[in-house]
Amino acid sequence: MEFTTSEIASVVMDAHIKLNINSKELYLGAFAGKTDEELLDLFIRLLKLCDRPKDNYFLAELIKREMIYRLLTGEYGYLFFQQVLVEQQVDGIGKAIDWIKKNYNCTFTVEELAKLNNMSVSSLHHKFKAVTTMGPLQYQKELRLREARRLMLRDSLDITAAAMEVGYVSSSQFTREYKRLFGKPPLKDISALRKSFRAGVFESSI
Repeated sequence: MEFTTSEIASVVMDAHIKLNINSKELYLGAFAGKTDEELLDLFIRLLKLCDRPKDNYFLAELIKREMIYRLLTGEYGYLFFQQVLVEQQVDGIGKAIDWIKKNYNCTFTVEELAKLNNMSVSSLHHKFKAVTTMGPLQYQKELRLREARRLMLRDSLDITAAAMEVGYVSSSQFTREYKRLFGKPPLKDISALRKSFRAGVFESSI
């Protein structure tokens, strides 16, 4: 799930949520946490709407807002809300991240990305790493690998097709980097995930 800063801010205002956050001491970067039953139930309800297109248009947005509310008022609320603060404080990086998300399967250099965002290479790299904990090219690589994983799991693409779809030229390079990120080569990882889903075991992160 992806939430925009405006969606998060809207829920904060509408629900009158007060978060005690010191903007001078932000924990920049990604974080992971376990979901509770309420949040997991919302994900399941959202998935069920895929089979009800008439209800999906209206109800999906309501469920998404409730997800944001649960995340903000849960154990990790102060970390979740920092997405809004970080985008406000780190000039240009939000646009750079958004550009990579939209063009993750394209080849680019850090120099080109810096020029697109009117920043120096050193400034872009420093600020980008502060927000995402990794450099722009590493961030792109992880996006590619996660999208390839989704394509193999959801659409049953084979390794070569998934690798090419996300921008890889070499299947062997894709397999090496996939194993480095997920701990298993693609076929073993996808097989293990499918077994977990059939057994009702879910791994969730935010």
